[in-house]
Amino acid sequence: MTARPPRVVAALLLAVLVVAGCGGADPGPRAWHDGRIFLATGNTTGVYYQLGGGYADLISRHLPGYEARAEPTGASVENITRLAGGDMEIAFSLADTAADAVNGRGGFEGRPQPVRALARVYSNYTHVIVRADGKISSFADLRGKRISTGSPKSGTDIIAGRLLTAGGINPDRDIQRLNLSLPETVQRMRAGSLDAMFFSGGLPTPGVKDLLSSAPGVFRLLPLSELIEPLAARYGSVYTTAILPKEIYGSPAATPTITVANVILVAADMPDQLAYDLTRVLFTWQGELIRVHPEAANFTRDSAAASDPIPLHPGAARFYRSG
Repeated sequence: MTARPPRVVAALLLAVLVVAGCGGADPGPRAWHDGRIFLATGNTTGVYYQLGGGYADLISRHLPGYEARAEPTGASVENITRLAGGDMEIAFSLADTAADAVNGRGGFEGRPQPVRALARVYSNYTHVIVRADGKISSFADLRGKRISTGSPKSGTDIIAGRLLTAGGINPDRDIQRLNLSLPETVQRMRAGSLDAMFFSGGLPTPGVKDLLSSAPGVFRLLPLSELIEPLAARYGSVYTTAILPKEIYGSPAATPTITVANVILVAADMPDQLAYDLTRVLFTWQGELIRVHPEAANFTRDSAAASDPIPLHPGAARFYRSG
């Protein structure tokens, strides 16, 4: 993770520059946060990191006065915390985690976070991968197993806990729960020190594809659609079902699973014009982003504006109205 200059230091440097420049020509309006935009993404072998890098490149090339860079993180919860704290300017998040954040629920209990949406983008597919040796044939068979539920406090970790609970399995008592990043999870699955793993990601997720393609027939995806009713009863319509096509990972058959939308977030106090311009860049050069990862093709201006229950930033809302 790249260290960032504290805001107070940046402010002092600015004061020195202003004093030194007194009497000179008016330099014009200063870029927000000194023109530096950091994007909070996720694991380096996940879709957030790939799309975040592509989006950062678009911002740097097409938004004068700004330079952007994607940062690897533990994903949703960490991203929102760092965004609200001023350490990041843009954050990728799962919609369920973002909804908890703005409403002060779940991991943000009693602490509503001042974040807003630029866009609702593609949906994440929940991958539950098990060893194909017959020891885990149903979701109930996960009880007592060694399972990675993703990076600590990530969106994957939250969904994993909710799915296990919906399936009648206590995530903290009924399994051997390990909070591991995707690269470490893949490594341990290969080594045989894990029985199963959860990961919520776009299609294809590079780390998952690498695991499944490197050992054909050793692992398989577990169907999850049976869990939608208890999940929806507790958390509402934020979760839906979808079919994970067999062609994505070369699986023997398609896999019914649980999905949740992703959102791109910014701080509530971001200037309206900057939020407008960031949204404009996202859609004007969406074709370039599609070449970075195909999930960038899976949202439109209309679908992106449907960010409820996460409020749109007023600048983003103005962009959608202008179309």
